[in-house]
Amino acid sequence: MLFPLFCAVAVLAAAAVPAAGAPSDSAHPPGQGGSVVRTDHGLVRGVSHGSYSTYDGIPYAAPPTGSLRWRPPGPVATWRGVRDATVKGQRCVQMPAPGAVTVVGAEDCLYLNVTTPTPKRAGGKRPVLVWMHGGAFLGGSGNDYSAEKLAVRGDTVVVTVNYRLGIFGYFAHAGLGSAPPFGLADQQTALRWVRANAEHFGGDPDNVTLFGESAGALSICAHLTSPTAAGLFQRAVLQSGSCFMSFPQGALGPATPAYEPFASQRDVEMTGAQAARQLGCTTGGASEVLACLRRESTDHLATAQLMQSFNRPAFGNALLPLAPEEALRTGRFHHVPLIQGTNHDEMRMFVGLSLAAFPIRTEEDYRGRLADAFGATAPAVEAQYPVADHPTPALAWAAVLTDRSLACTTLAADRAIAAHAPGLPLYGYEFSDPDPPTLAGLPANPDFPYGAAHGFELPFLFSSVQTEEPLTDAQHALSDQMVDYWTNFAHTGTPNAPDAPLWPVLRSESPRSQQPVQSLAPGPGAIHTVDPDSAHHCQFWDRQPR
Repeated sequence: MLFPLFCAVAVLAAAAVPAAGAPSDSAHPPGQGGSVVRTDHGLVRGVSHGSYSTYDGIPYAAPPTGSLRWRPPGPVATWRGVRDATVKGQRCVQMPAPGAVTVVGAEDCLYLNVTTPTPKRAGGKRPVLVWMHGGAFLGGSGNDYSAEKLAVRGDTVVVTVNYRLGIFGYFAHAGLGSAPPFGLADQQTALRWVRANAEHFGGDPDNVTLFGESAGALSICAHLTSPTAAGLFQRAVLQSGSCFMSFPQGALGPATPAYEPFASQRDVEMTGAQAARQLGCTTGGASEVLACLRRESTDHLATAQLMQSFNRPAFGNALLPLAPEEALRTGRFHHVPLIQGTNHDEMRMFVGLSLAAFPIRTEEDYRGRLADAFGATAPAVEAQYPVADHPTPALAWAAVLTDRSLACTTLAADRAIAAHAPGLPLYGYEFSDPDPPTLAGLPANPDFPYGAAHGFELPFLFSSVQTEEPLTDAQHALSDQMVDYWTNFAHTGTPNAPDAPLWPVLRSESPRSQQPVQSLAPGPGAIHTVDPDSAHHCQFWDRQPR
């Protein structure tokens, strides 16, 4: 369907996986037997790693298999004795890699992992951070993110979550009625588990910060506008995925369609009916069709074509009544403190993945991509982004897409939030390291540095995210500061602390030129406020049709 997106998903999903030779679903070093904790469904025993403990593979919902496929998450069965929480649960079924002959992951995958500092804090509860992974709603797993630095340095309890993906998480059909997007329903069920169990791990159920990147951030955007998420979290951090994010036609390759991250219930149901016909489930009424589809094996459903057909959560149901962008524009969202930001060179990751198939070597190549994406307005875009202002035509194209798709749409979302909630603590950032380590698995392209591309901030928060090079001393210092900002926010609702560069609040009454965000980069004085609205040509993009 979208070849560059396919590759991007594979990279994002694999970037955090431990290196070859390490256990595939464990990012923690070996530890000692941990303490036993009582959850609302039974006892679990984790692993002590000295300064922190981990409790992995805890079920938060019933396995969505058999007759429970394409149903909202059901309750977990209570267990007897002490459950082993030393090994992570299966990741959810993933988008298959090119040439793959076996399915990666399983439908029985609704597990979460808890990391907590040791010992428990005397006389107090720690804030809880709940991580939603990215991967275009097609790949990735909470298993891939080792959270010990956020837990120990930040004095927080961290929970990472698996949720259903692709056709298993975002399928819809008329026979299901207005069923919610199952992957988002999984996430809300995990948040209810956190509310019921946080205290058992030393966490505060009334101080939960939801944070995520890419599809994880888009998930949080959905929860911000979801009536059924009310009270499930008190703060949120959205990394590279605002409610306004979209890609123009041709962004992911010549002639590829425009991308909007959410779709109407009707559109997804139509795609579901097409899938049923493709799979030969056409006999009888809606219930018979669904019974036929539920009998299909996992591997018959987990094809590239079918998985990619269902990676947009549907709106027009109880969980997501409105398109999140519309809900944000009209003020129908939960007013909780927010951090929202992007990376300086977001779309270089997507462009870099596609250059072998769709090279952009010349000015003519660049103009062809502009014409494909912007039609009659292409000359105006070129006037804003002449090739002469960039080292190569490919980097010019990446700059256009970064500004149009992520940088300016995130700032527009900030303005919508601030307009409807003028007193809300709202903070913006731009990850701006000009030479961060490259995520593992990305192709090397001559004359095309990735810079601060999509996902490149992740190794600064999670030690398990695999990169081609280690962090430098200056980057380790930046990592420390970013962890401090994120966890200060979890503790207090502001990222600021007395010994850190001040991070300003975004205010609705200030002119656009006075809406600075925090630039996050390594080196002395590199953390400072910047004006992304001007740097990314956002007033120009605001005048362009979507």
